[in-house]
Amino acid sequence: MSGHRHGGASWPTAVKATLHCLVGCAIGEILGMVIGTALMWGNVPTMVLAITLAFLFGYSFTLFAVVRAGVDLKTAIRIALAADTVSIAVMELVDNAIIALTPGAMEAHLTEGLFWYALLGGFAVAFVITTPVNKWMIGRGKGHAVVHAYH
Repeated sequence: MSGHRHGGASWPTAVKATLHCLVGCAIGEILGMVIGTALMWGNVPTMVLAITLAFLFGYSFTLFAVVRAGVDLKTAIRIALAADTVSIAVMELVDNAIIALTPGAMEAHLTEGLFWYALLGGFAVAFVITTPVNKWMIGRGKGHAVVHAYH
């Protein structure tokens, strides 16, 4: 097969799957961080909201694509959960660890560069770490591989 070696996934396929995940995660996470920070919530409630919205938006991208392909909602939900859970979890774990470990990032306001640098830097590191995870999963017929039949 073109782009595949011995049952493995190609790097371009893994990058595409990770970018798909990153977009959904980024929308949800940024929205959650902005809401929590604007409402002056503490670190824990802000991160819980951001992570929850990251999963919600991450799953929704896959869910809508699969439903649009003609799959019933219940099956589409199962496909989205199977396709995205590990990828989103790894991305969120890495991203939020970067934010939490960056001195002052959780206390920074929306108008401060530190807030945005930590958030965007966390996404960049999460992308680098999540891409090989997605490559490994796709090569074994897991993760985003379960969605390919519906694109």
